[in-house]
Amino acid sequence: MGIEVKVEGLTKSFGKQQIWQDVSLTLPAGEVSVMLGPSGTGKTVFLKSLIGLLKPERGRVLVDGVDMARSPERDIMEARKLFGLMFQDGALFGSMNLFDNIAFPLREHTKKKESEIRRIVMERIDVVGLLGAEGKLPGEISGGMRKRAGLARALVLDPQIILCDEPDSGLDPVRTAFISQLLIDLNTQIDATMLIVTHNLDIAATVPDNMGMLFRRNLVTFGPREVLLTSREPVVAQFLTASKAGPIGMSEEKDAATLAAEASGGGAVPVPRELVPQLQPSPGLGERAAVARRRARVLGMLDTLPASAAAAIRATYGSDALEPTAVLPRAGGAL
Repeated sequence: MGIEVKVEGLTKSFGKQQIWQDVSLTLPAGEVSVMLGPSGTGKTVFLKSLIGLLKPERGRVLVDGVDMARSPERDIMEARKLFGLMFQDGALFGSMNLFDNIAFPLREHTKKKESEIRRIVMERIDVVGLLGAEGKLPGEISGGMRKRAGLARALVLDPQIILCDEPDSGLDPVRTAFISQLLIDLNTQIDATMLIVTHNLDIAATVPDNMGMLFRRNLVTFGPREVLLTSREPVVAQFLTASKAGPIGMSEEKDAATLAAEASGGGAVPVPRELVPQLQPSPGLGERAAVARRRARVLGMLDTLPASAAAAIRATYGSDALEPTAVLPRAGGAL
């Protein structure tokens, strides 16, 4: 099973520019989470902070007892082995074929024999649907294939935490749908904790167990997917409906005068999109282990959630949500 990631009071700046402040959340073990936000809100910076590549001014990130911001570098390097990172562009070496790209972490960080490396690499290539392409160079394949190769490389060290930075970037809607299904299937197969940074509303609506959003240097919300997807918070509703009315402008945010003008014009807060069912694993894979854990967790926090989110959860789980035995102690501060 994946490992819980606990973020406490994280604040990050570059010089005088504050990226975000006092971010606190918990990524539940083995579940899929998504972080949304307009361009320029520091989502990629957040991923790099989780893995300890960027150091925050305040706060900590706890992974298996290691603070990725403050622990000795030796401990941080060891904890990084728990992570797999999928970059926006795949970050493949252009002079290496896909096999050698995917094998690179094994050759760099382990002492495995080439026969064992080949077995692992070919298994991961099969998982992401690239069998037959292992001899091709990155420049000879499509963007979607490069992303899948990058995901295969993130998997070869058997990570318990997977971070995906805009896996849909540059892909058409059909390839994005394939990537979405692949991520759900992957979680089913290895039960890893996953955090996906994306702008894509279809991924946001159908893939995650949990969702968060960064805006105006703050974490707007983080919790079960139903909380964000039913929210009437102006910035959340605007983002999820792709509306021009609301706090988000061409720059990260609109000024007070623009917002006041919109309000005086009688502009209503956009109505959230209809809550659609979460993607299910492909036939033959069975149920995700995260499903039962999440059910117990969210039913245990029903009385702490907004009424609209609680109603959506009850509708999802039906009679289970009404049974007293289903309401368990709140776990891990994951809201």
